[in-house]
Amino acid sequence: MAEADWELPPQAQPKPADYAYDLERALSSVVGLRATVPEDAFTAQTLGTERAGNGVVIREDGIVLTIGYLVTEAESLWLNTIDGRVLPGHVVAYDQETGFGLVQALGRLNLPAVPFGQSAAVRVDDEVVVGGAGGLARSLAARVAARQEFAGYWEYLLEEALFTTPAHPNWGGTGVLDAAGRLVGIGSLHLQQAREHGRPEHLNMNVPIDLLKPIYDDLMTLGRPNKPPRPWLGFYATEIEDRVVIAGLASDGPARRADLRVGDIVMSVAGQDVETLATLYRRIWSLGRAGVEVPITLQRDGQTLTITPRSTDRATLLKKARLQ
Repeated sequence: MAEADWELPPQAQPKPADYAYDLERALSSVVGLRATVPEDAFTAQTLGTERAGNGVVIREDGIVLTIGYLVTEAESLWLNTIDGRVLPGHVVAYDQETGFGLVQALGRLNLPAVPFGQSAAVRVDDEVVVGGAGGLARSLAARVAARQEFAGYWEYLLEEALFTTPAHPNWGGTGVLDAAGRLVGIGSLHLQQAREHGRPEHLNMNVPIDLLKPIYDDLMTLGRPNKPPRPWLGFYATEIEDRVVIAGLASDGPARRADLRVGDIVMSVAGQDVETLATLYRRIWSLGRAGVEVPITLQRDGQTLTITPRSTDRATLLKKARLQ
């Protein structure tokens, strides 16, 4: 579906009269984002070479906050404004721990910056606006359904993510605005949550804005947080019947080179039991910085074995951003 061919139904769109701030002005600062990634990029196979989503202007000099997977390894990047202008952009930073990405517009956006709110102050059942590029017709009146831990299969963990419902159909990089029009989260994923009766509930998982504040200056000056990188093994894992199971392996990652296999059940890391994805990641990251050896005890075909891959810094495998 072409970007111009869809809009949310009127009953789902936020109504300006319901808000104590200039909703239309705030939503004008949500821009469209399109990125092209080389076919030989490390993330091309899993994330594709053509990526599209949203971003939020957070500085009037053209700094745009988005979700990092949209811009990782991008060789070209374009920003689309609500008034139809198209400007090139440059990737400033990508933080793998939070998932945030920062983009600099290479031209004058002439859009207001959306101020930061406090995601820690957001409560379950609070009403929010999930802003997409295109103004009211592409934005959603929503509520906060949950604040809870989120563990992603790609070695990713948030201590407390924001979940909103109903789900935005173009969720990547959307801006979650609180009752005062302040930015409290950035859209990352679409999920389904089972209900006891009836259809499953569709949710967006959003990265809380409070996670950006301690690392913002580092991202702007260094392109990443100024601290040792976490160890990364390059596996995709899932929870099946209270067990953590390897479901996939990144090409040329430490896990594949060490002969971890799809279907392996992870029992422990460095002698510490593993019960959940979150526990697995915390066990690995507690061993030290990227490069540390990670002893993993597995169950495979009814046998128990220990494999010790040497971790790496995932960023070293990614193509660096370049000016267009």
